[in-house]
Amino acid sequence: MGVVLLLGSAPMAAEATGWPRAPFDQIAAINNAWRIRPDWTHAIYPWDFPPDRHPVAGPGQSLVTEDDFVPAQNAFGGFVYAGATMAFTAGYWVLHALRPKVIAVFGCDMQYPATGQTHFYGTGSPDPLRADITLRSLAAKSARLMVLAAHQGCAMVNLSTGPSRLVFPRCAPDQVGLAQPHAFPEGPSAKALTREAELAYTTPSGRYWEELHRFDPDQIDRLDALWLEAGQPMTA
Repeated sequence: MGVVLLLGSAPMAAEATGWPRAPFDQIAAINNAWRIRPDWTHAIYPWDFPPDRHPVAGPGQSLVTEDDFVPAQNAFGGFVYAGATMAFTAGYWVLHALRPKVIAVFGCDMQYPATGQTHFYGTGSPDPLRADITLRSLAAKSARLMVLAAHQGCAMVNLSTGPSRLVFPRCAPDQVGLAQPHAFPEGPSAKALTREAELAYTTPSGRYWEELHRFDPDQIDRLDALWLEAGQPMTA
């Protein structure tokens, strides 16, 4: 698999409507983003996504639900470590199921104005900014995804040009085929993964909120700091 466009619902995501399909081998749309263009290949949404917003899959299209993405995210350590927002969940599913060489993210910057339009379709809930034990550092969670993707030879890039809580390198849509994963030192990520194993904050069901008593926010903050360190590329 080559390049996957991972499409979110930020206001600028509508710009992707007119993009050529050529750079992208697959298009994975999160939640409402399947409306942006009809040639999506995978629509990814959680159990509480309103039924009246569900897409109907046509030829060459697949629906991805918790039956698919919970095992995928568990394969990469689970929701407490990876971050329980659909942008990260979809990223891990794409990495696990499609094994691309590039995941090009657009419309997932997790920036929400206090007033006005928050999503391409109007206004919506700023899900990643909720008070949630798994989302205390969105930058750290994105660094973790970027580093683990690089371990599989996959580059994570951000196609947006505005402010972002993602730490992925920026890339123009017509340059995604040239993207290469950064080289990251092995020591910091190995240290972070070792600490994850020691903490054992795994929830096979994916319903981490039913086990919050098990998780120490201070320990998660320390782990996030390790991933921010691990996300610093090697320099010559």
